[in-house]
Amino acid sequence: MLKFLDYFFLVFHFILILFNLFGWIWKSTRRLNLITLLLTGGSWFILGIFYGFGYCPFTDWHFRVLQKLGHHNLPNSYIKYITDRLTGLDFNAELVDTVTLVLFLLALVISIYIKIRKKECLKDEMPKKRSD
Repeated sequence: MLKFLDYFFLVFHFILILFNLFGWIWKSTRRLNLITLLLTGGSWFILGIFYGFGYCPFTDWHFRVLQKLGHHNLPNSYIKYITDRLTGLDFNAELVDTVTLVLFLLALVISIYIKIRKKECLKDEMPKKRSD
């Protein structure tokens, strides 16, 4: 069961990360993308007040599974863990954290920009009221 949970979290979390980064591209997923970005940011920055900056419950749960499987000295960052695990390399933790934050903020800004622009475009398309 622990091995299954390990692979489940690995796949689920990786897909969530990709969706956070690129979900704004498709019109049908933009709303859900903005929601997942806001939830991710809320977890990192609000829950992070209590559990440490960048806190993610999925990371916490996955790391608990990994510890039960005998993995110790796990990094603070899930992104560092997943990039190291998938590539077999040992990336610099500060670099990974910086790139993670920059890409997250970029995806969030793009997602919000598209949402605002969409509302502006809708206003332009709406018929004007006549003042008779």
